[in-house]
Amino acid sequence: MQPSSYRTVAGPVVARIEEKRSVFECWLRRADDEAAARAVVEEARSTHWDARHHCSAFVLGPDGATVRSNDDGEPAGTAGTPMLEALTHSGLSDVVAVVTRWFGGTLLGTGGLVRAYGDAVRASVAEAEILTRLRVTEVDVRADHAIAGRLEHDLRARGIAVPDVSYGEQVTLRVQVPADDAEELPGLLASLTSGAAEVVPGSEGSGWLDVQG
Repeated sequence: MQPSSYRTVAGPVVARIEEKRSVFECWLRRADDEAAARAVVEEARSTHWDARHHCSAFVLGPDGATVRSNDDGEPAGTAGTPMLEALTHSGLSDVVAVVTRWFGGTLLGTGGLVRAYGDAVRASVAEAEILTRLRVTEVDVRADHAIAGRLEHDLRARGIAVPDVSYGEQVTLRVQVPADDAEELPGLLASLTSGAAEVVPGSEGSGWLDVQG
């Protein structure tokens, strides 16, 4: 069963650290699937064509079940693995990290590489703005014009998103309710409108809603 919520990043982050004159730049981006994650890796490779390594890790899916990492020529286990560990420890999903390394002339050794690659990802996570994604049930709610505006206000005040409103003989509000609370919606509508609003049969769907924090 899918979780009812998970955390991801709101937007791109770039963080740099330096270790014995080697520079490690981490791009942390949101990615909805493997193709999007790999596209970020290729963008970093194209942008920083002068760098020797573009190591990567990503965690995808509401349950974080899809994980990948790549050392991109660094000694096995010294780059992708610590990067992936940093991501999974953060509790974030639908994220990709790419760490580009410019060699500074001094060998860091296995332990130094592990620390540097992991620290670069941790630095980017520390700077990221975090979103919570809530699993929602989407339904249409129909109401008379006289009460629709107040109903929309009251629903929003209770943390229920109303992404779309359409007007006809009656007003139809597309409502997104946290999936865990979906069964309570008919009762809430009844209490807010004295039974004057109703869920449109057959309109139910599902999706994800982004909220800050």
